[in-house]
Amino acid sequence: MVRHKTATTIGALVSVALIPGVAMARGDGDRDVPIAGLALERAVAIALAHIGDGRVTSTEVGDEDSYYEVEVTLGDGRQIDVQLDEQFNVVGSKSDRSDNLDD
Repeated sequence: MVRHKTATTIGALVSVALIPGVAMARGDGDRDVPIAGLALERAVAIALAHIGDGRVTSTEVGDEDSYYEVEVTLGDGRQIDVQLDEQFNVVGSKSDRSDNLDD
């Protein structure tokens, strides 16, 4: 009986400990969490294909506007934020010069 309670308690503590990790992966509001791994490669490729050309200067998971955000800086200095959903579909893009690039 004591072993069962201990295992249940440990399981509950592990579950609770993992919850903040999930929140961090999506962004906690206080700091940006960059996209990593294969998701980064895919998000960058899609964002650059959407914009046409540029250099990726930052990425974020759990952006306030979308699941992923990829910031692309163009040759003329403009910065464009490409918003992607969880399936890497482009759901919007905004320039730092207030011209919306959405279709």
